[in-house]
Amino acid sequence: MLLVIPAVLDSAKLQQVRSLLDQGNFVDGRLSAGESARRVKRNEELESGFRHLQQLNNLVMGSLVQHPLYQAAAMPYRVATPYYVRYTQGMGYGDHVDDPVMGPPGGQYRSDISTSVFLNPPDQYEGGELVIRTPFGQQSIKLAAGDAVLYPSSSLHHINEVTQGVRLVAVTWAQSMLRDPQQRELLFQLYQAREALRTSQPESDASTRVDQVYVNLTRMWSEL
Repeated sequence: MLLVIPAVLDSAKLQQVRSLLDQGNFVDGRLSAGESARRVKRNEELESGFRHLQQLNNLVMGSLVQHPLYQAAAMPYRVATPYYVRYTQGMGYGDHVDDPVMGPPGGQYRSDISTSVFLNPPDQYEGGELVIRTPFGQQSIKLAAGDAVLYPSSSLHHINEVTQGVRLVAVTWAQSMLRDPQQRELLFQLYQAREALRTSQPESDASTRVDQVYVNLTRMWSEL
């Protein structure tokens, strides 16, 4: 499932995020990459010791993980602290698949879902599209500032070279309560139907039955 969530960050939060990032130091992104990724990765990442990192995470991740569409689509069990990534002219990231297991010893998690939150407007840079290979062909994604996109971490994807300007994103991963991506997609579709019925027919038998099926399928499929 590939899902765009609009306006995860509003204009006020985006302004705060950009102000904080302007104070940070960015380092070679290959320092955090595995051997395979280092060959195709050309970007910069905010240094891990940045003194305002917690404030930055509260703004970005607080908005993302509390968003109802993110909760419904990802069904997150563990969510990783994000990387804040910058691409300047000439930078890009070749075809790769995200590592299946991430995190330090004792804090490891399975990467089921990758998420990018776009932090600056698309008219501030040329190129820099996130290109994801899906069963329905390649999807090229370049979103408005504040929007987010979720996609399976198992997908082959790349970042087109930035030919002008600067691209800023926050990238994070989640281990879902549902390992199977088809189950996650089915439950998300059922969630959408349930929400529509709750709005249009909240007291109907159909609404009650759909809610019961959604809850019990979650119970059946969850790995918790």
